[in-house]
Amino acid sequence: MTAIPYVNSTPHIGNVLTTLSGDITARYFRMTGHDVFFQAGTDENGLKIKEAAEKAGQDPHAFTDQIAQRFIDIFRGLKISYDGFVRTTEPRHVQAAQALFSKLRENGHIYEGTYEGWYDVSTETFFKEDELVDGKSPDGNEVRWVSEQNYFFRLSAFEQPLLEAYANGQLRVVPETRQNEVLSFIKQGLRDICVSRSNPGWGIPVPGDDSQVIYVWFDALINYLTSTGWPDAGWEDEWPPIVQWLGKDILTRFHATLWPAMLMGIGVGLPATIVGHGWILLGQDKISKSKGNVIEPLVLAGELAERAGVSQEIAVDALRWYEASTMGFENDSTFTYEDFDKRYNSDLANDLGNALNRSLSMAHKFLGESGGGAAIPSDHPDPEALKAIAEAKSGCEAAMTDFRIDRYSESAIGLIRYLNKAIDSWAPWALAKSGDPRLAGVLRSMLLCLRSAEGLVRPIVPDAADAIASQLGLDPLTEWRVIGLEESLPAGVALGQPQPIFPRLEIKPVTEEKKESAVAPTKTEARKPQAEPPAQIEFPDFMKVNLRVARIIEAERIEGSEKLMKLQVRIGDEPRQIVAGIAKKYAPIDLIGRQIIVVANLKPAKLMGHESQGMLLAADDVDGAPILLQPEHEAPDGTSVH
Repeated sequence: MTAIPYVNSTPHIGNVLTTLSGDITARYFRMTGHDVFFQAGTDENGLKIKEAAEKAGQDPHAFTDQIAQRFIDIFRGLKISYDGFVRTTEPRHVQAAQALFSKLRENGHIYEGTYEGWYDVSTETFFKEDELVDGKSPDGNEVRWVSEQNYFFRLSAFEQPLLEAYANGQLRVVPETRQNEVLSFIKQGLRDICVSRSNPGWGIPVPGDDSQVIYVWFDALINYLTSTGWPDAGWEDEWPPIVQWLGKDILTRFHATLWPAMLMGIGVGLPATIVGHGWILLGQDKISKSKGNVIEPLVLAGELAERAGVSQEIAVDALRWYEASTMGFENDSTFTYEDFDKRYNSDLANDLGNALNRSLSMAHKFLGESGGGAAIPSDHPDPEALKAIAEAKSGCEAAMTDFRIDRYSESAIGLIRYLNKAIDSWAPWALAKSGDPRLAGVLRSMLLCLRSAEGLVRPIVPDAADAIASQLGLDPLTEWRVIGLEESLPAGVALGQPQPIFPRLEIKPVTEEKKESAVAPTKTEARKPQAEPPAQIEFPDFMKVNLRVARIIEAERIEGSEKLMKLQVRIGDEPRQIVAGIAKKYAPIDLIGRQIIVVANLKPAKLMGHESQGMLLAADDVDGAPILLQPEHEAPDGTSVH
């Protein structure tokens, strides 16, 4: 289950992290064969919502309908696969909240009293005088003095039961550092908490007393039970949850203290684990609607889709991967656009894309019959490959016992990194050249690593996983048990052609040094001398040059040369070998899967004993180093350039 976001403004990449984490968890447990119920929702009561609606000139009902729909649309766009969605303004939630309030009152845990103290409308939280910092809440928000007759929850009575629940493992918080914070908070002494406010015309009325509404934090927590159908029959089928996801800021005071005490008060089981993840920072600041530094997730994905030339679905997967792999637990994570692009390139374009393109291209090259494609070989895979798959799978399982999605993603991509290194070690091109009988087993090992990685990354990047399965010619791998087993990779199935799922992005960081040199370059002598302008040619002369879009499938440095790189490229369906002087500027791994522009009808030539069957196009930077030319967006391989 996941904490529900407050609908006072548009959701951003920070407050969708909780729901995304729940989705990844749910997808993983579905793959492992569990009967999963995944809850999400929106928090729509409270004074802050009413004031935000008034500021917008809207009725609160119309305001919450509009904002809640934004969350629903964004969750759907992010592929959040929830089974239940609760809006706290729904009649079923009103019923559940009032029923729980009545049950606690019946059990002697709620009483009437007078509240006098400070109230932070921004976080909908009560504070004692000694908790204020320079006259403001601990979050730095303005507070209001409140003095009114209210209802109180006898939280102080649950101090020892809560400590015992944590001590005996009935309840735990992840990470452990946050559990220590929770225990420290409880041991300082719990005080009874005000759980109602004078009715401002928005909220859930206290049962039997319409002059009061239930405190928004008290009512919002109850949504988890609402999603199960509580208090109606059958709710026990979905309770208690194995995990509740939330941000660290709402952990200690509410989810790890107040909420389990409320459940104890009505005799209901506790969630097994509460995960309090860190914030996503933008620079030094938390991404926050109130601060106005919001990055909207689907907008960010849309921008990536346009820059990378991929579908919105694949761009969303890239965003899901970024948030999962950089998720902070003990500490916060920091978002920058440059880091977002680098993570895309390193994990998805270079590691995953490189492994997929190399493996499929070599399978077709070395196993394909004349005029036809290749099929999955039946030879047994390398034992080391099986060991690597088992270790990656075990690492993912271990990570999910503690719901450490960051460690899960690292184990999953670790298998891909192993594969890229193993390909260099196995050297299938050398085995093919020598006619070594181990070739088919090596290629099956490569394909099995890809198939297994497809299953491991599926909870995080489901559409990309489907694309991997499609290129392998197989149905999606959705059963955790078979990951790594040979039955997951049936022999004889025709392999698809490699297609880049995550094309590489061009990242151009601008340093201060580069900015200065761009304005006033001083080392003009280091620049490559400009050539004399060539003589003019006629249009028919230009038309003799056949420029085509090609894709690099393999790249390796030529031994004995500092400059030359040998490239295996594909121009449409035609394989070519091109030798180019780009080794000083580019690493082989950075070239795999990249599109380039080539002269396709250049007479073959030999460079250091290697035949070059074409020429790639490059510009010169100020120092004469090559800058590869490529289409602005992905183009069909083999397309003519004109």
